[in-house]
Formats: sequence, C-alpha cells, structure tokens
Amino acid sequence: MPSTEHDFLSESALQIMENAAKSGLFSYQEGSRKLFDFSCDLKKDWSKIVSGQTLWKHDRDGIDKDIRTLLTQRDVAAAVYIARHSTQNKRRLAEVTGSYRDTPMRERLSRLRVFWVPADLDATDASARDTAYETLRDEMTKDLLMQVVLGGLTPQDVSRFAASGRPGYPLAILSYAKAKEYRSLTKTSKALGLSTQILKEEVQRLFVIGFLESDSLQGGIYRVSDSGKAILDICSRLRDYLHGNLGEGNKNEELAHICRLLGIDYPSIPSEVAKTVTKAELQSPTALLMQHVAQADADGSVVWPEPYFTLPST
Repeated sequence: MPSTEHDFLSESALQIMENAAKSGLFSYQEGSRKLFDFSCDLKKDWSKIVSGQTLWKHDRDGIDKDIRTLLTQRDVAAAVYIARHSTQNKRRLAEVTGSYRDTPMRERLSRLRVFWVPADLDATDASARDTAYETLRDEMTKDLLMQVVLGGLTPQDVSRFAASGRPGYPLAILSYAKAKEYRSLTKTSKALGLSTQILKEEVQRLFVIGFLESDSLQGGIYRVSDSGKAILDICSRLRDYLHGNLGEGNKNEELAHICRLLGIDYPSIPSEVAKTVTKAELQSPTALLMQHVAQADADGSVVWPEPYFTLPST
C-alpha cells in the first residue's frame, strides 16, 4: 500500500501543473493513470502528455521497473520521476539510466526528469508538506514547464527579445509568421509596412534568439518555434494586464510566478507606464518588454492569443 508521503507527492505533482495552468499559458486535464502514479495532458495548439512515478519505499527492482515503465510509453512528452533522496537511490537510478544509453531507448532519456525530495519528509507535518510543495513547485516549473510547455524559454531569451530598439516590431513579425508563415522578405515587408532592411534585421535577431526557426541555416522560409509561441502567449497576458483584464483585481499569481522565473516582474510596472514613457526612460528588460506589448497593441499589428483554459476532468 502506498505511503502517506507517496500519495502526497503524486497529488502535489498534479496540483502544481493544474495551478500553473491558471496562468492562461496552457490548459490542464488530468489523464488516466493506468501504469503511472500521476498523468495529465497539457494543451495549447498541441498536446503534451506528462506522466510520472513516485519513488518512496521501492527497492532496486522497483526503480528499474519505474524507469522502464516511463521510458517505454511512446506518447509521453515528459516522464517525471519524483524520488526520495538517498545515496542508494541515486546510485541505482544512475545504473538504470546508464544501462539504456547503448540501446535504442537512449533517445527517450531526454524526456526523463528527476526531482529529488528530502528523505526525512513527514507528510503528516503541515510545515514539512508546505516546504516540500514549494520546493517541488519551483523545480518543476523551472525544468518541466519551462522546457516542455514553454519551449525552453529562458530569462536570457526574454531579455534579448526585449532589447530590440524597435518597439512592437518583433511581436508583429512573430504574429505574422505564426498566422501565415514567413516565406518572402518583400511580401512580408509590405504586409507589415516595414522596410526590407528593418525586417531582415529583426528576423535575423528572432532567428538567433530561437523564436523563429527554419530548415535552412540561411533562413528563407521561417516558422515560429515553440519558445516563440510562448513569448507571444506571455505578451498576450501582459496586454491583458495593461488593459486591467488579467484577472480578479488585475492579478494572476500563477502567471506572475512563471514570469518572475523568466525575469519579468510585470506587477512592478504600473499599467500606465508602458504607454507613456520613452525608450530612454526604460531601465529594465521588463519595462522594455511592456513597451513592446503596448506599442504592438496600439498599432493593431498582432493577433493576440486568447488564454487557454480547460476544466480538470472529474
């Protein structure tokens, strides 16, 4: 029979992902557990299944079975292993994963994400539960959600994106490429009302950052990457903030938490500031990003993604 700690950690993993979905950046639906301790489907214009196992009292064979179960499922985008921290468990996990490196399964190891939990966790202690939950929340958000749901988006990506000296242009280009795909410099420059030189420079920046991708290193035909779509979603929620429509009291704690991990402290920027200050007065990546959002909104140059919401299954 599963222990109290095992059940607490499995339910916490689902709760963390369900709460994160309240950001409006993706939707959440709990999945059928079947072979797993927890499973859910995270959706936007794609569907990514996250399944996981919880290790608390397993022996050596139990760890082997858990990893094999996680890696053999073909439709899983991320295989999560929440494990009790001990030298013995870490050694055995290294042995098991190492045994797959010279097999056809080695490519699936990149889907595996391991989160270690203190061995002395007492799930009957409220304070211990709170501490474990917050630690797991930060680690899962930084690793799992950022990498799987937000396309590997990093604070450096956001800062480099915001540093463009042409407010609103990068968002307009991403929005256009997402809707129609970028195939022609001349056609796109006419559609967006930008000079071909400015467009070329901004497209190259977006390509280097990784928000645009192409099958050719020389570009030509571009499409928006997963991280590019993620920044569009985030900027759309920031636009809601500027309009006072982010949520009750114009607040969304889950979005604010994700944004802080990306270096975006939008609650520190009054909604009026982004619309009135000049570029010379902007002192932070957050303020620069907010100016991009405000300018693109004023220009009407972006099709803003709506929030993604799905009620959890019962």
